[in-house]
Amino acid sequence: MQNNNEIILKIDSLSSEGKGVARSDGKVFFVDGGVPGDVVRCIEVRSKKTYSNVRVIEILEPSQHRVQPRCKYFGTCGGCKLQYLDYKSQLEFKYKNVVDAFERIGGIKNPNVLPVIGSGDDYFYRNKMEFTFSNQKWLTREEIDSGNEIEKTFGLGLHIPKVFDKVLDINECWLQKEQTNKIINFTREFVRENELTIYTTKTHEGYLRHLVIRTSEATGEIMVNLVTTYDKPAMMKKYSELLTQNVPEVTTVVNNVTSRKSMVAVGETERVYHGSGFIYEKLGGYKFRISANSFFQTNSKQAERLYSVVKNFATLKGDEVVYDLYSGTGSIALYISDSASEVVGIEVVESAIQDAKLNAELNQIDNCHFIQGDLKEKLTKETEWLNHHPKPDVIILDPPRSGMHPKVVTEIAVLKPNRIIYVSCNPTTQARDIRTLIESGYILEAIQPVDMFPHTFHIETVALLTCP
Repeated sequence: MQNNNEIILKIDSLSSEGKGVARSDGKVFFVDGGVPGDVVRCIEVRSKKTYSNVRVIEILEPSQHRVQPRCKYFGTCGGCKLQYLDYKSQLEFKYKNVVDAFERIGGIKNPNVLPVIGSGDDYFYRNKMEFTFSNQKWLTREEIDSGNEIEKTFGLGLHIPKVFDKVLDINECWLQKEQTNKIINFTREFVRENELTIYTTKTHEGYLRHLVIRTSEATGEIMVNLVTTYDKPAMMKKYSELLTQNVPEVTTVVNNVTSRKSMVAVGETERVYHGSGFIYEKLGGYKFRISANSFFQTNSKQAERLYSVVKNFATLKGDEVVYDLYSGTGSIALYISDSASEVVGIEVVESAIQDAKLNAELNQIDNCHFIQGDLKEKLTKETEWLNHHPKPDVIILDPPRSGMHPKVVTEIAVLKPNRIIYVSCNPTTQARDIRTLIESGYILEAIQPVDMFPHTFHIETVALLTCP
C-alpha cells in the first residue's frame, strides 16, 4: 500500500457485476473501471479486512482487451458498464458468469454451457428506452471543472446509479435507433420553450415525468409516449404536431397520465394524439401489436434467436401439449404454436393476458389458450383448470429475475413433463431453481446463453432439462 491509500494492481478477472478483480497480499480488490489485463493505480473507496473497493485514478498499462468507449457519457451514466471491454471479451465474461452460477449455486460440476450467442448489433439494439425528466440535473466532472454557468434545474435523460433525485441530461444514446436522439433533443427544446413544469417526488407537483420511446425492427414504426401527472390536451396536441413535423419517422404519439406518487412510467389513463396508439413487431413470421404499456423483449433480433433456441430445445413433433408458464404477452407461446397440439399460457398480469389473446387473434392462432392467475395458486389450489387441459409434455418457464416460488418448482416436478425449458435473465436464481428440479429427478442437458444486452453484465440463459 502506498501513501494516501493508493495501490498499484493488475486486474485478472471481472466480478459478476462487471467490476475488475485484483488480488494482492491475500486481499481481494474490486476495481471500479478496471479491465482484465490492466495495470492500474487506484485509490481505496471502502476497505474491509478481506476485500476493498477501489477506484482507478490512472491506467499505467492498458489491457489488450480495453477499447475506447463510444458514448461520451460512459462512466457517468450507469446504462453500459462494459463499453471499455471489447465485445468478444464481454461474451467470455458472461460465459464464465453462467458457469460459475451453476457450479456454485446449482452445485453442478462441469455444467454443459454452450458458447454464448452474441448480438449481431452491439449498438442500436434496444427497441425501448425510458428517459426521465428531472428538475435536478446531475453535473458531470467536466461541467463542474469548466467554470461555466450551467443550468441545474432541468434534465432529460437517465438516472445516475444509486441517485434517484437527479438525472444526467443527455443528447445522444447509442442503445436505440438514431431517431431516438432527435426525439430527445426536440422534446428538451419544446419543454424549455413552453416552460413546462417537472414532477418531483419531494412536493408531488409538476407536469412531466417520463419520455418513453418504442421502435419496431421489422416495420420501422416509432411510438413516443409522454408520461405526465395530469392532462393538458392543448399542450399535447401542440407537442404531437411539432414532433411529427420535426421527426416524421414517428408514427404514433400517446400520453399516459398518472397521479401516482411513485416515478413509474405507466399511466392510469391513456390518450392517443397521433397515429393508432400502437406499433407492430415481427418475430419468426408472427406479428405482435405493442401498445405503450405492453411487455415485449427489448432486443427484437436477439429475442428471435432466443425463441429459436427454446423451440429447438422443445423438439416438438406436433402432437405435444405445452404449458408456457409466466407467459407474459404470449410471444413464446405463439412462436412455438405451429409445432404443438396445444399451448396453455399462464400469467399473473391481466393486461398481458389481454395482449396475448389479441396477438393470437391477430395471427389467426387457435391452439393457444391464456389463463390469468398467480402460478403458486394455479398449480396448488386453483387446479380445476387442469381438468380442461391435458397434462403437459413440455413446460416452458420464463419467470422474473427473482426466479420461481418454491411451491411452483415443486408442483412443476409433480406434473412431470418430459422436457422443461427454463428461460431466465438471472443465472443465479435459475441455477437455484434447477438444483431443486434435479433433486426431483430431472437431468440438466444443456444451457444456452444468449446476449440480449451488449455492454452490460446481464445475460439471458435457456436451460434444457429432461425426465429420464
